[in-house]
Amino acid sequence: MRAIIQRVTSASVSVDNEVISSVARGVMVLVGIGSDDTISDMDVIANKILSLRIFDDNEGKMWKKNIVDIDGDILCVSQFTLMANTTKNKPDFHRAMASQSSKEMYAEFLEKMRNQYKSEKIQDGRFGAMMNVTLTNDGPVTFTLDSKETKKL
Repeated sequence: MRAIIQRVTSASVSVDNEVISSVARGVMVLVGIGSDDTISDMDVIANKILSLRIFDDNEGKMWKKNIVDIDGDILCVSQFTLMANTTKNKPDFHRAMASQSSKEMYAEFLEKMRNQYKSEKIQDGRFGAMMNVTLTNDGPVTFTLDSKETKKL
């Protein structure tokens, strides 16, 4: 499982020119689910999103607080293209989990996030839809998370 996590001052998702989700200060997370991902991978990514210290403290010192500490918002967007093999010029998506299985795992991932944090703080896009994602990256601060690499550490 892969995730791109971006610290934001605001972010939103629109489908058919209608805003369906929006957040204020917090993070915007693109989530890609691989064909070999398991509940363990989901746990690694969810825990890392909630515990990664990417915010400054009250004295302005960086890397001191996580999303929970600041009571921040989280906008998650499913993005199978994160699993692409781009060795050749045409992206190959065979490493991405099949659509229906991925939809189910993504729903479980969102539920896990809502259970571990505050349900009302977790927003998401629309699985499988063509979405327009707008954000104001704060910093910019952007990290790539990969459950397979994290489990090796």
